[in-house]
Amino acid sequence: MSENVDSAPVAADALAPEVSLLAQADPVLWGRVLRQVAVGLARNPLGAAQVGAAYAVDAARGALAALARAVGGHPEPPLPTPAGNRFRDTAWTDNPFFFGLLQQYLATGKLLGGLVGQAGLDPESAARAGLVMGLVSDALAPTNFLATNPDALKRAFETAGVSVLRGMRNFLDDLAHNQGRPRQVDTSPFVLGENLAATPGRVVYRNELMELLQYEPQTEQVHAIPMLCSPPWINKYYIMDLAPGRSFVEWAVQHGHTVFAISYRNPDRSMAGTTLDDYLISGPKTALDVIGEITGADRVNVVGLCLGGALTAILAAYLAKTGDHRINAITLQNTMLDYSEPGPLGCFVHPDIVERLEARMNRRGFLEASEMAGTFDILRANDLIFNYVASNWLKGEDPPAFDILAWNTDSTRMPATMHSFYLRAFYLDNLLARGDLEIMGERLSLKDVDVDTFIVAAERDHIVPWKSSFRSTRLLGGTVRFVLSTAGHVAGVVNPPSPKSKHWTGLDGEPDPERWRSEATELRRSWWETWAEWADEHGGPLEPPPPLGGPRHPPLGSAPGEYVRA
Repeated sequence: MSENVDSAPVAADALAPEVSLLAQADPVLWGRVLRQVAVGLARNPLGAAQVGAAYAVDAARGALAALARAVGGHPEPPLPTPAGNRFRDTAWTDNPFFFGLLQQYLATGKLLGGLVGQAGLDPESAARAGLVMGLVSDALAPTNFLATNPDALKRAFETAGVSVLRGMRNFLDDLAHNQGRPRQVDTSPFVLGENLAATPGRVVYRNELMELLQYEPQTEQVHAIPMLCSPPWINKYYIMDLAPGRSFVEWAVQHGHTVFAISYRNPDRSMAGTTLDDYLISGPKTALDVIGEITGADRVNVVGLCLGGALTAILAAYLAKTGDHRINAITLQNTMLDYSEPGPLGCFVHPDIVERLEARMNRRGFLEASEMAGTFDILRANDLIFNYVASNWLKGEDPPAFDILAWNTDSTRMPATMHSFYLRAFYLDNLLARGDLEIMGERLSLKDVDVDTFIVAAERDHIVPWKSSFRSTRLLGGTVRFVLSTAGHVAGVVNPPSPKSKHWTGLDGEPDPERWRSEATELRRSWWETWAEWADEHGGPLEPPPPLGGPRHPPLGSAPGEYVRA
């Protein structure tokens, strides 16, 4: 667990079922994209010729610079070395052969991007084509091949070839047991209930959809208003209760809150017809009922993460519509409510792709977790695929033991009916933000959610771009506090205090995200600390902790429960 959270590559299909659409972007879609580029270039031969001429100039300049370095010169590289770890070995600058090889590779990448730019595509098609060409460029990187990876060659020389044999072993094992993809993590050191999902607690309720966990108090007094953690349904809940010292649940408990958390069941064929209405009613709404019966509290604070945050907002709007005021305050972590600009994944949410996905789901009744395992990897191929090709297969290294990546491999399936509705209602039609989403016969408006809300977004989030999250400040009816954290979709949430922690706060009510960002104040601490202050203000007075469970809800077992292990 020594790897820095902020820089750790995380396969962000975790928390984001929409990335399953990329898995459905089969060769038919890729072929369509490439045809569009070819047709566009045929209509613009002058532009294509200009790109080709520019490539020839870049290639020639790179070759001449490499030749000059071979005879003792030190010319500046015609194309700058990309940032990141791929080309950090000094051979890429000091060795004329590798210097020239890198320059030719960079010229090729520039060529591929230039061809897309001259094809005259609409923005959506251009985004798809850019992804395809970027993936081709990433795959062709010389770091992906033993003979052209100086770091791997040095390792082979230092180990007398042992690293090559280990790499071949890793490759064959991944081919046989990991669908031919390099492993990203060693999960063997992690055990649920011991060093993951380890905050002490009890299962106090179970139905066909979820288990409700109640955590043991760790302070002599607790706030009177309990807290419910609403996780996303695509991965196991314990991203909110990761390793000790890195668990948001543990942090909240240690700051005097009575914390409950939902742990969803891993769906099977019997849940094929489960709807979003079912998730709302049998999930967080039922959890509110149980929490009230155990604690006697008439109000609850709800913390929602990603899709669990969207469900929290839907729940709050539904309860407000029906005159139920049990929600006291809301925290939304990396949550998108307005899908008008959903980021890179949005260009792949096309009706044709959704229809093919629905056909596959309907045959089995659910979307299998393994079908999504490599989808977001494609969007960040250097970090999530080729980084491990180089380390695992070429250098013979074993993948790291890292808690976030271990959690990420623990995916769940999704019921066909619910997942189809989610993709159409949110990504294709944006019904929630428009005020046209109907749940349990009620048309919901987020403006009816008039409670205080704390929203945190992450500046490098590819799943929920922070500006899309910022739009929630204008959708909700209550007072909204928005903070911006560092890192990406997952590491931005798993953000315990550290010397490197920082986040930004700004003027509440500012409608423009760019202006908010330009005027925001940087705080050199974790957003967890700022949130803890806000949560204290909304937690009510301090009092002795409530019992674990109660007469109607006796403990059924210890946390993390049974559903998380399925």
